[in-house]
Amino acid sequence: MNRVASLDAIVVGSGPNGLAAAITLARAGRSVRLVESEATVGGGCRSAELTLPGFVHDICSAVHPLGRSSPFFAQLPLDRYGLRWIEPPVQVAHPLDDGAAILLRDPDATAHRLGPDAGAYLDLVGPAVRDWDVIINDLTGPFRIPLHPRKLAAAAGFGLRAVQPLTRLARRFKTPAARALLAGCGAHSMLALTEPLSGAFGLIFLASGHAVGWPIPAGGSQRIADALAAYLTSLGGTIVLGQRVSSINELAPTSAVLFDLTPRQLLDIAGERLRLRWGSGLYLRQLRGFRHGPGSFKLDLALDGPVPWKDPEVLRSATVHVGGTLEEIAASEQAVATGEVPERPFVLLAQPSLFDPSRAPTGRHTLWAYCHVPNGSTVDMTDRILGQIERFAPGFRDRIIATSKLDPADFQRYNANYIGGDIGGGRSDIWQFFTRPAWRPNPYSTPDPGIFLCSSSTPPGGGVHGLCGWYAARAALRGILRGGPRNPAG
Repeated sequence: MNRVASLDAIVVGSGPNGLAAAITLARAGRSVRLVESEATVGGGCRSAELTLPGFVHDICSAVHPLGRSSPFFAQLPLDRYGLRWIEPPVQVAHPLDDGAAILLRDPDATAHRLGPDAGAYLDLVGPAVRDWDVIINDLTGPFRIPLHPRKLAAAAGFGLRAVQPLTRLARRFKTPAARALLAGCGAHSMLALTEPLSGAFGLIFLASGHAVGWPIPAGGSQRIADALAAYLTSLGGTIVLGQRVSSINELAPTSAVLFDLTPRQLLDIAGERLRLRWGSGLYLRQLRGFRHGPGSFKLDLALDGPVPWKDPEVLRSATVHVGGTLEEIAASEQAVATGEVPERPFVLLAQPSLFDPSRAPTGRHTLWAYCHVPNGSTVDMTDRILGQIERFAPGFRDRIIATSKLDPADFQRYNANYIGGDIGGGRSDIWQFFTRPAWRPNPYSTPDPGIFLCSSSTPPGGGVHGLCGWYAARAALRGILRGGPRNPAG
């Protein structure tokens, strides 16, 4: 690309990763422009009145353990720009037919509730909680082996357990509560729970509840994106909204372009440029073969009161895993993995207005609930989701005063990154976790030294953490942007 440019870099896409990439470049003193096709920043981190006036719903992401623990977010003064975390007294609640499994911030208190599984729980989760700094700082991002002896030992211990299928990890538990708690966290992987690496998600999400909590942002997830955008502009970065990029040739002259997009979109926008580079054939074939994960079907509900859970302790958490026992959850996720629609889906549910009164009018509440479905599914899951909630909260349907739904096609229309309703940026199995989107020493780079990928289709994958953008921007700074700063504010 032309090194004599009016801008150092352009970032296409304003999800948390695109914002993180732009901020990283601006903090390094580079001039940067962020280009977004929609009218607001945020990507999957937006909020809107989807049902009735005064009811604020999170369109995609809602609860943010990875945001709270992100080493990138930790560097930023986002509290000065309106971001405030709310942490409920219970991190996760998992209703069962005879009570509920509860994830508390204190691992000993959580273990105590699991009775005969207390020791096994602490043995499984305790090392990950103790070594959380290693997990979040050294094991998220591009594949690398820590050289410090303590970190290497912690990484090896975690890796030996994390690579296992969740169903194998669960064999150490005897009680339905412990098994269900692990299964609910592992199902965030969107993998069958019998697949290798599904155990990693169970371990990470359980440990995060103890290490950093599962907070929600006051006012909705849009506040995260807005805080990032405000900080970017304070550094001298510029944001252009409502500009859809269909070709890299439409962009202003610049030294580097970073795309917060999927491999499919990168091929559409920059494929011709990439094909001109020597040795690009294998890379382009890998992009074309990139595999997307399951789709999502989501309901946003306006309620005239809180959910009438059979176990009132479930009202102490903003996050609820609705799916019953490990066996039931495993059957649901296995059905999705084989292209079938589950009859009794595992439902991820958030009830943020219990802890954030800005989300709904006084006495009213919002509910956020989604399940996994095969990629591109057209089956309406509304009754199945409501039925699962009603099972643990009799009379729940009577509380509904308005409903909004998003099926996989709606998700893709809302955000072109969500191909077939895949909100995770691609399948996160053992073959496509560290090597997403292609087998390269630097997964954020491309055969063109001025083009980078910074989306959740790169390590460490989905979630509101900004790490994909942070690592991609650092790669650009080590490469084509090695020169001195052009942005005085930086």
